[in-house]
Amino acid sequence: MPSPAAGTALHLALRGFLELGSRLPWPLATALGTGLSAAALRAIPKDRRRIEAHLQIAFPELERGERDRIITACARHFGSMLAEIAWLWRARPEDVLGRCEPSGLEHFRAAAASGRGAVFTTGHCGNWELLNAWLLVAEVPLTIAVRQLDNRRLDAIVTRLRSRFGAEVVPRGSSAGRQLASALAHNRVCGLLIDQDIRDVPGVFVPFFDRPAWTPSGAAVLALRRGCPLIPGFIARLPDGRHRVEIHPPLPVPQAGSFEDRVRELTAAATAAIEAQVRAHPEQWVWMHRRWRTRPPTAPPTIV
Repeated sequence: MPSPAAGTALHLALRGFLELGSRLPWPLATALGTGLSAAALRAIPKDRRRIEAHLQIAFPELERGERDRIITACARHFGSMLAEIAWLWRARPEDVLGRCEPSGLEHFRAAAASGRGAVFTTGHCGNWELLNAWLLVAEVPLTIAVRQLDNRRLDAIVTRLRSRFGAEVVPRGSSAGRQLASALAHNRVCGLLIDQDIRDVPGVFVPFFDRPAWTPSGAAVLALRRGCPLIPGFIARLPDGRHRVEIHPPLPVPQAGSFEDRVRELTAAATAAIEAQVRAHPEQWVWMHRRWRTRPPTAPPTIV
């Protein structure tokens, strides 16, 4: 755990980054973010080696040069994302709407008409923070489950950023399921990121790039217990710097097997949608995350 002095420094750095970055001209903010991201990748060789190992797992057919191209593009993407997060600190709703090209919002409208709410699953693809803001400005009543940061002042800033357009923010923990179920009962959309190996939440092993990956199962549990649709959706950066938001049709509801079997099947389907998005835009996913860290009991230990 960071010392109090380190925690204070982080808080001041984040606050300063948002205050300054939100006032910079867009080209300068993007250039600064891209430079910082590239420098971080060079400064932390362990992360670069992990990215390379994960790309080898996911795309074994790629030549080394192509994997290097993806790594460079990934650094540029996250640099642009840094600038966009600072921009969101002061962005107007109409500016957020204008930055994205949407499709599929009718799936949320159909869920609202049913009165049961919806579970929305996505991953750390594209600029997921912009996706959160855009959905809220587009009048999707969003409740999001998030990991609470250990540093309370940092957490307050991040929560303010995520909720400034009206999101309900539910910290992950023992009461999160109850709060999310209540949100669904009030016909809201519960948004969950399900593409990370999180050891302190219930999960199941499902395929991700042909390897078993420990995946949070709460989204599937909520959808099956509440009888509401599970709707995947993603955001992707376009070549011109704008973004495409795609909301997919609801996933088919598993009918056969035990409740645990149906949870696994629905979680696998939601994860397959994430994998398809990562394959389409490999430079816009968090390859530094240890996605295959937890292994099934009979599997050999992982080196990544």
